[in-house]
Amino acid sequence: MNNTPIRLLIHGASGRMGQALLRLAAEDASLQVVAAVVRKPPTQRVVEGIPYFAASELAGVPAFDVAIDFSLPEGLDPVLALCAERGVGLVSGTTGISDAQQAALNSAAGRIALVWATNFSLGVAVLAELVERAAQALPGWDCDIVESHHVHKKDAPSGTALTLGESAVQGGAAPRYASLRAGDIIGEHFVQFTGLGERVELVHRATSRDIFARGALHAARQLAGRAAGRYRVRDLLG
Repeated sequence: MNNTPIRLLIHGASGRMGQALLRLAAEDASLQVVAAVVRKPPTQRVVEGIPYFAASELAGVPAFDVAIDFSLPEGLDPVLALCAERGVGLVSGTTGISDAQQAALNSAAGRIALVWATNFSLGVAVLAELVERAAQALPGWDCDIVESHHVHKKDAPSGTALTLGESAVQGGAAPRYASLRAGDIIGEHFVQFTGLGERVELVHRATSRDIFARGALHAARQLAGRAAGRYRVRDLLG
């Protein structure tokens, strides 16, 4: 058995997700963070044994097996190019990316293993699979997706709701969307299939933001050493 830890690059390490990734990876002996990349030159070069690099210094980071990227849209291109150049995997949850960047991800998937997702919750990945199966099994039924988030979330429907909608479409349904913004709700997604005299309800509720970081770390473990290709979180559940 190979007990060598998977070497991680955390790109976007100063953000909320980046900080959660660093904290949770430190608790996992199967992972080793070898570099943390932040937008601006760091005030400390080494923090708790982890070397920090500015985004402008990305080319100089040490060898790694998988990069985890939760940055800004303009940060995706350089880390994708670095992963392609070094032939290593990429896990990205950076949102708001363009169609051209989606095309770049598809192109890079011919050379490296990668996953980009709007949501890295393993429960949401299972929900997406259930939604597709329900849509296939219930042709002609109405499909409604209701998502709830905190008052500061601006996009509506959420990226996760749209991803669930794509699963419904794959199963043959035509989803409708509704969005609620209230309080400090982390994230709730409710999918309802309604027929004559009956309905099926599927729901996922997030009670901690750590689930997204844990899911990204799980994806990184599963992606390390995989054949080139573009994977979904649900492809990496095993």
